[in-house]
Amino acid sequence: MEASSHDEFREFVAMRSTALLRLAVLLTGGDRHAAEDLLQIALMKAYGRWTRIEQPEAYVRQILYRQQVSRWRLRRHHAETTVGVLPESGGQAGAGQAGTGAEPELRIALWAALGRLSKRQRAVVVLRYFEDLPEAEVAALLGIPVGTVRSTAHRSLAKLRALVPELEPDGPAEQLRPLSYTAKEIQG
Repeated sequence: MEASSHDEFREFVAMRSTALLRLAVLLTGGDRHAAEDLLQIALMKAYGRWTRIEQPEAYVRQILYRQQVSRWRLRRHHAETTVGVLPESGGQAGAGQAGTGAEPELRIALWAALGRLSKRQRAVVVLRYFEDLPEAEVAALLGIPVGTVRSTAHRSLAKLRALVPELEPDGPAEQLRPLSYTAKEIQG
C-alpha cells in the first residue's frame, strides 16, 4: 500500500472509529471487549482492500454486520447464560449529553433491556432502528426473509416495552433513536 493510502486509512480510523465502535457495542449486546475485537477484524479486512473501496464507512459497517452474524452462527449451538440481575455498566449513561431527548433512567433501562433480547432480536433492533436500515436491507445482511425481520422486530419491540414500560407503543423508532453513547460510556 502506498504511503498516501496508508495515511488516508489512518485518518479514516481516527475520525470514524468512535462511531464504528458504538455500532459494534450495540451489535455485541454491550460487550466492549467483543466489540473491540469485532471492529479490529473489520478494520483489518478493510485495510487489505483499502485502495479499491469507494465508500469506506459503508464498507466497514457491512463487514461489522456480516462478521457479527458469522459469530452468532458459530455460537448457535452454545446456550446463553442467563442471570437474574444484569451487571452494572460502570459508565453513567447520559452524562454530559444535553439535548439527546431521552431521560438517563430510560436510557439505562433500555440499555439493560437490549441486553436481555436474543442475539437475532438485538441485531434486528440495532440495524432497523439504530442504523435506520430498511427491512429488506436488514434481511439481506442477516440472511433471513423480510417477513422474519418484521416479526422479529415486532416481538422485540413488544419485549422491550414489557421490560421498559416507559416506552410508548407509538413510534418505537423515535424512542430508540435518541440513544447515543460517548466513548467514555462505552468504555465503562
